[in-house]
Amino acid sequence: MAELLLDVNNLVTKFKTADGKLSAVRGVSFSVNKGETVCIVGESGCGKSITSLSIMNLLPNNGEISEGSVRFLGQELTKMRQDELRKLRGNKMAMIFQEPMTALNPVFTVGFQIREPLKIHKRLSQREAHRKGIELLKQVGIPYPEKRMSQYSHELSGGMRQRVMIAIALACRPSLLIADEPTTALDVTIQAQILDLIDDLKEELGMGVIMVTHDMGVVAEVADRVMVMYAGEKIEEADVESLFSNPQHPYTKGLLKSVPNVDDRNHQLEAIPGTLPNLNEVITGCRFHNRCEFATEKCRTQSPKTFTVNDEHTVRCWLQEVEQHDESAATASSNQ
Repeated sequence: MAELLLDVNNLVTKFKTADGKLSAVRGVSFSVNKGETVCIVGESGCGKSITSLSIMNLLPNNGEISEGSVRFLGQELTKMRQDELRKLRGNKMAMIFQEPMTALNPVFTVGFQIREPLKIHKRLSQREAHRKGIELLKQVGIPYPEKRMSQYSHELSGGMRQRVMIAIALACRPSLLIADEPTTALDVTIQAQILDLIDDLKEELGMGVIMVTHDMGVVAEVADRVMVMYAGEKIEEADVESLFSNPQHPYTKGLLKSVPNVDDRNHQLEAIPGTLPNLNEVITGCRFHNRCEFATEKCRTQSPKTFTVNDEHTVRCWLQEVEQHDESAATASSNQ
């Protein structure tokens, strides 16, 4: 039986603004087992990154976890003091941030920033940490790693900065790795190399991985399970095979239809009409209903509950209620 690593239950994250408190994450629940990769997908602004920052307790000053629980290896993170969290972050749990130019410190060399977690968490000497840093830069495909150790982030390309961030995150061989769009700035060959490296470490260490991405090709390659988010809510969760072969939510179907298919010359990309609602927009019913071609009156007036498709697949959509009712009626009719 899989061993539970992270358990997020009814997570609600809000931001204080001049207009009051705005909800960016709305009651999200999911889990990650050891050795498992969970991909969080959705449009930009749907709450993927805020969910990952909430888990790490790295929200900006105006952000707060107002409800819910985040348990990592049995420890409740939302109640931890900052000094206790610092012992975990960069050590047992690490994060690859979306924008390396702002995540890396411009006044310290690459080498200093790679050595720091190794010296603090692993108690390595300066020489040992330096040697390990060079090894890590080699692993993520950076040429002339000895030279890069003495350089600053502004001296590197965007792709190199991203790989430095990945090297820092992997330095202490964490139990949980949160990767927020880790391959966005990389060319396809380096992207494949990085994904393979993360997958190898996952297998070697039993590391759990949360991969935040909008690239469904990456999802198909690395995910064990997929959580689809829309406007701060989890709307569908399934194992990767079920999600691609049998998507249930209209939004998930729209995401999959927007993926190019190079094997089919006649394949037409289909865009999802409309845009994500603002955080301060009051919406009655399903938050996707104004973009959904299948929306009914119930969708416009009542927030959908979560329906179980099977043991590995759940969806938050009123259309599922109709589908399950029709299936039950058909089964009853065939048994008569």
